[in-house]
Amino acid sequence: MVELLQQSPVLFIALAAVVGLLIGSFLNVVIHRLPKMMERDWHAQCAELNGKDIPESPSYNLVVPRSACPKCGHKITALENIPVISFLFLRGKCASCATPISIRYPLVELFTGIATALVAWRFGFGTEALCAMILTWALIALSGIDFDTQLLPDSITLPILWLGMILSLFHPAVTGQALFIDPKSAILGAVFGYMSLWTVYQAFRLATGKEGMGFGDFKLLALLGAWLGWKFLPLIILLSALVGALVGLSLIVFKRHGREVPIPFGPYLAAAGWVALLWGQPLMAAYLRISGLD
Repeated sequence: MVELLQQSPVLFIALAAVVGLLIGSFLNVVIHRLPKMMERDWHAQCAELNGKDIPESPSYNLVVPRSACPKCGHKITALENIPVISFLFLRGKCASCATPISIRYPLVELFTGIATALVAWRFGFGTEALCAMILTWALIALSGIDFDTQLLPDSITLPILWLGMILSLFHPAVTGQALFIDPKSAILGAVFGYMSLWTVYQAFRLATGKEGMGFGDFKLLALLGAWLGWKFLPLIILLSALVGALVGLSLIVFKRHGREVPIPFGPYLAAAGWVALLWGQPLMAAYLRISGLD
């Protein structure tokens, strides 16, 4: 099977797309449940600090309980949980009470499948592709959670950051691939990634008395720096700032999104980091040619 995937890039890309669809279904669970799990933990910690008894509650994690319709409680069966296909077959409604199902669920599955296939196409069969897929899935989960709750959970960010640092120990890798970078680049990338946004945060707070972003954004950029190295940090910051500014202005102009309403920055950092993962080298080369620095 391994030899077949090595010899047939098309088969590998197709298999990656299917795996991505399945992972996307799981990421929907992560995006929905992880913030609720964190909130439960916070309430339990507060109760413990205040000397109160922690009330017993049913198990709630990424596996238990089974997914169910929030309105009628209908348990989602395996046939009703096939990525994208089940949504189309059910016409976007609960099989029991016909309550509409959010379009975001199949969109996350479809996007994860496409993104995973692109990673397979870019890196080819091998360790680099597997590692890049793991990073891709983590970035999708973090983006979804930040979009919903303006939280970037350490339970995802920190393990992936450390994984990037560990992978740097296996440098050098295939020539021309973004993975793996050397340990020095990974360490400097993590440090500069964190400190760059932390500095901006402190300067903005001193100038305005307000907090412009959360500490989760610092950790996310540190994560990307640990995977891609410090050289890609300017590109990531530039891309995320441009996209964030365009989206923010569009929300204010077209949806009358209040200026005082915070806009999560994590999804833009994640998107910029993913673009740098796949096409960072040619983008940097193009920039150097245009600027005359090459």
